[in-house]
Amino acid sequence: MVDTFMGYSRKDGQVGVRNQIAIIPSVFCSAKVAERIAYQVPGSVYFRHPVGCSQVGEDLEVTAKTLIAIGNNPNFAGVVVVGLGCERFSPYELAEGIAPSQKMLETVVIQKEGDSLAAIQKGSKIAREMQQIASRQGREEFPVSELMIGLNCGGSDMTSGLIANPALGYASDKLVGQDGSSILSEITELIGTEEILARRAIDEKVADSIRETIHLTEEKLQRQTRNSSNKERTHLISKGNYDGGLSSVVEKSLGSMKKSGNAPFSGVIRYGHQPERKGLYLLDSPGHDGEVSTGQVAAGAQMILFPTGRGTPTGFPGVPVIKITGNNNTYQKMRENIDLNAGEVLEGKKTLEQMGEEIYQEILEVASGKQVKAEILGHDEQFCITRLP
Repeated sequence: MVDTFMGYSRKDGQVGVRNQIAIIPSVFCSAKVAERIAYQVPGSVYFRHPVGCSQVGEDLEVTAKTLIAIGNNPNFAGVVVVGLGCERFSPYELAEGIAPSQKMLETVVIQKEGDSLAAIQKGSKIAREMQQIASRQGREEFPVSELMIGLNCGGSDMTSGLIANPALGYASDKLVGQDGSSILSEITELIGTEEILARRAIDEKVADSIRETIHLTEEKLQRQTRNSSNKERTHLISKGNYDGGLSSVVEKSLGSMKKSGNAPFSGVIRYGHQPERKGLYLLDSPGHDGEVSTGQVAAGAQMILFPTGRGTPTGFPGVPVIKITGNNNTYQKMRENIDLNAGEVLEGKKTLEQMGEEIYQEILEVASGKQVKAEILGHDEQFCITRLP
């Protein structure tokens, strides 16, 4: 029997787990106007970012592809693009990239409207009308094969690799086993695991891509740290990781890969791109939590699963972030921020498999409308587009 969830049908065939209106600035100059529009329309979210102009080459291309992909994410019933009017990444280009999704879509350009107040007024009216239409759409039943989850983590400690990450891996395997999709990332935290992950590739071409992706990241880190005068800043794990009981980047990497379970890898995705078929994927991205989540949402993930040993409150606009900790003390201190306590496994109250099943059931409930704690508290800090040197 195939598991199901209650989601929102989209005209392009995708399925959303949320039904919000996205207010997306094409450039940092229009970010405040986008924010003001979102504040005036309940049920909308905005995407503040510092890019969209004074970029060239591949750096600008990544920004463009990522913003377009965010607009195409199925969690959004409609999109209002907000531009300034003279930026390198045109608001009309952004809208054109989102148009194939067939969702509600309008563009507001500040210089065309006359000033920011006029743009806010027009954008708010458009977003309100979109929200009224979206509010009339009901949820429908879909198989879990329509779900894609992002596997991320932050503030790791010794319990992350021991408990929270393996339990999440169990849930990921169960989803992928029913033709759902899952994305592992944070390449800087997978250094040293390339051969282990490559052995799980569906073919040698994918195996070579996994090896190459991790090796290139390692070479980049070597260049970045070679001439650093501060040796503390060359470490690949933070002081908080050390304080939480992690001894080295090797230990962190071996624990980090556990989020992906044991399923075969179907391929490697470039940042700002989407997979061509269902399955487990490796996303080429840095280890920064926000850049990882942004890349996963751009790839099509409708939710993020986020183990955290030390604890973090962060969330993503319009995309639920399910927080899991393997540290019972962290859960007791941050229970208003963390959704699931995998620390019960260390206390002998649950098995790892039982915790994995609890995470899986939480995925289905959140996909069907249950709000996570980051959503309830309004946390949206994780939107952050990666930059290329």
